[in-house]
Amino acid sequence: MLAKPHKLKIIGRREYVNFPLLNIEHVEAKIDTGAYTCAIDCNHIEIKNESDKKILSFRLFNNESYNVEEFTRKKIKNSFGEMEERYIIKTLISIGKKRIKTTISLSDRGNMRYPVLIGRRLLKGKFIVDVNLIYTNGLHLNTLLK
Repeated sequence: MLAKPHKLKIIGRREYVNFPLLNIEHVEAKIDTGAYTCAIDCNHIEIKNESDKKILSFRLFNNESYNVEEFTRKKIKNSFGEMEERYIIKTLISIGKKRIKTTISLSDRGNMRYPVLIGRRLLKGKFIVDVNLIYTNGLHLNTLLK
């Protein structure tokens, strides 16, 4: 009986990721299995009212401004273990050839080394993290099993 090819991809502790819906390519992200959710560096967040709709306006680390209609607010534990309220948006992220619909919190990561943090919620069932590696672009598990 032949073993099924494994669908999990190997990624390292840092990877380059893309956000196609935000027109952001090749941004360095920290892969953090200790974090549950994903976060992206953001500032200048404000709610605008346009045509009886609430619009979330914000500026990301690339200094581009964005407006989204679909957003929520959620309490999230920050890196210091304190609860803070953050805005959450839905978007698409690609790591290697894998494209994943996800939610990401908008957070001021200006003091952090990497503008994007990828948490275990996105990783689960899709990736295995090898902390010895960086920039794998989503290696096939079979590559390392040979």
